[in-house]
Amino acid sequence: MNAVHNLDAAFALVPEPWQPHRLTSINDYDVKVARLRGEFVWHAHPDTDELFLVLEGRLTIQLRGGDVELGPHDVFVVPRGVEHCPRADEEVLAVLLEPQGTVNTGDNPGERTTQVRELPQD
Repeated sequence: MNAVHNLDAAFALVPEPWQPHRLTSINDYDVKVARLRGEFVWHAHPDTDELFLVLEGRLTIQLRGGDVELGPHDVFVVPRGVEHCPRADEEVLAVLLEPQGTVNTGDNPGERTTQVRELPQD
């Protein structure tokens, strides 16, 4: 079934930072919405790239070779296997695109590890 999804409405249903929620899926990929605030954990995704699209705020993707700064409407792809640590000094609203089943903390499981959550349905 096809459905229209509104990003503003979706973000209103995501209360906590670093808790990605599935907005929709396309083929074998999840389109996730997430609030980001503070520093995440250093990790890599050995088998997949990870796309970040910032809608609001400023996001720093820390890489071992230097930081990447993203502002509203910027897109950056972290290549598979590249260690990174997202940091948001103030709240960021972001859309993530990853294969279904991708664990948010990649190869560094810990207290921030969570499975993708479903948005509440009307």
